[in-house]
Amino acid sequence: MQDETGGTAPARTDLTADCGRCFGLCCVALPFAASADFAIDKAAGSPCRNLRADFGCGIHTELRQRGFNGCTVYDCFGAGQKVSQLTFGGEDWRSGSGEHARQMFDVFHAVRQLQELLWYLTQALELPAARPVRPELRRALDRVEALTRRERTELAGLDVTPVRQDVNVLLLRTSELARAGLGRGRKKERRGADLMGARLKGADLRGANLRGAYLIAADLTGADLRSADLIGADLRDADLTDADLTGVLFLTQPQLNAAKGSAGTRLPASFTRPAHWTP
Repeated sequence: MQDETGGTAPARTDLTADCGRCFGLCCVALPFAASADFAIDKAAGSPCRNLRADFGCGIHTELRQRGFNGCTVYDCFGAGQKVSQLTFGGEDWRSGSGEHARQMFDVFHAVRQLQELLWYLTQALELPAARPVRPELRRALDRVEALTRRERTELAGLDVTPVRQDVNVLLLRTSELARAGLGRGRKKERRGADLMGARLKGADLRGANLRGAYLIAADLTGADLRSADLIGADLRDADLTDADLTGVLFLTQPQLNAAKGSAGTRLPASFTRPAHWTP
């Protein structure tokens, strides 16, 4: 996708997981604890017991039924295939020493964060309202993309925090521009708000600032979320049945996957309706 600054942003397909080109990095590098999201405990760096020799998942089609809901809502934003095929040139974590594997997992953690930033910056560049900050967004995207392509030794020790902070300033400005005139009033400034289980059925949340809000199990049935900023919002078990999310800002597929919804939920064109939603 080329913008008016003359640059080309990553395609959305380059920022989503392609498990067939990855060496099961999320199934090994990440830890998880027995809970409602995972049926077992697993330490970081230890392969999941369901990981096959070909790096596929042995229960992929039954993850929810077998107690692995957490796996169904995870997305590495394309970090898995980039680390596997680009950074490590097709070498998997089993092909070398323990240090080789640890380095690969460290790189995966860093690149996953950078790929998520690329996802948000790509969305920002697509917004007509972002025109005043588009050159800055373009420079930030180019910088982050360049970081993802560094050598493995550099990436393994990379501190992503200052990069994230710089990008967040731009994303905040972009959000303000996109929501101008839509999110006025105290009721729509809900950044970081505790809205767990909130009754928001049919609520007019157009242009609302819901960055980092806790919307776990909230009833958003029929809510109007057009142009709302949902970056970092926790939508686990939130009911989005018949809600309108067209034009929503900084949404991710994992957020949708963690929520409930229906055939009547209106989504931006670039998103996939989760398979577990009500037909």
